[in-house]
Amino acid sequence: MKEHSFKLGIDLGGTKIEIACLNVKNNKIIYRKRIPSPQNDYNKTLNAIKNLVETTENELGLICPLGIGIPGSISSKTGKIRNANSVWLNGMLLEKDLRKKLNKKIKIENDANCFAISEAMDGAAAKFNNVFGVILGTGVGSGIVFNKNLIRGANGISGEWGHNPLPWKKNNFDSRPCWCGKIDCIEKYISGPAIENEHKNRFGEAFSLKDIVQFYSDGNENCKITIDLLIDRIARCLALVINIIDPDAIVLGGGLSNLDFIYEKVPKIWDNWIFSDYVNTKLLKALHGDSSGVRGAAWLNID
Repeated sequence: MKEHSFKLGIDLGGTKIEIACLNVKNNKIIYRKRIPSPQNDYNKTLNAIKNLVETTENELGLICPLGIGIPGSISSKTGKIRNANSVWLNGMLLEKDLRKKLNKKIKIENDANCFAISEAMDGAAAKFNNVFGVILGTGVGSGIVFNKNLIRGANGISGEWGHNPLPWKKNNFDSRPCWCGKIDCIEKYISGPAIENEHKNRFGEAFSLKDIVQFYSDGNENCKITIDLLIDRIARCLALVINIIDPDAIVLGGGLSNLDFIYEKVPKIWDNWIFSDYVNTKLLKALHGDSSGVRGAAWLNID
């Protein structure tokens, strides 16, 4: 049976593959399942997705279009995956290969773009037109949505904010190489691992981000320095975005989005770098949390 009110979304992560079925009539997820991601094996990844889709459709008695969010993007020139931190996907014709295996309509998009479209469609920024969606986690990604339409750009890299240089560097700036081959990328300063590494290098304390935040709340001076730097950097980085696309709302997802003080402290200082006499942009926490990626993947097939 075909039922176009139901769309499948897959969040293809480095450690897990999650599938969900979205009822677009009421925006409710009616089915969800997770499995571990095969590591360093492209063919096993294809088969895992195939089995997950077929199992889901058999259990639901539905045949649905499929959207997939990936930690990379598809080159418009070659059709191959590029810039994925799940490196076994890079250079592969993922969309073409999955169409052959599943014999169905498939759309593949960057996972940060999926997050952005989810939060812009029926999430925290549903009432806004111009939305910038940010994932702050083990990496830094983002997507741009205008009037409910995802902006991909001429090269398919719209929103690759995490791989631009940290803006308005301080005099005591310490340069850092990035895995992408450049230096001083935003991702190397405001991602979770970057914060933990900086704290360890600066103070010799091997704390998790969770511990750093807890000790910061308890008044620990070292952790206060680390968190104050994080707040300052996020403010500068978001100010750069506001200066370029001037969004109505910025929505944060990923692990760092759960740090509630960001929403209070960052807007208090970001106007130091914003080229305006006032700032109306709202800084919002994702409504759908870690479900936004898979929800956004399902939204990819909404006509």
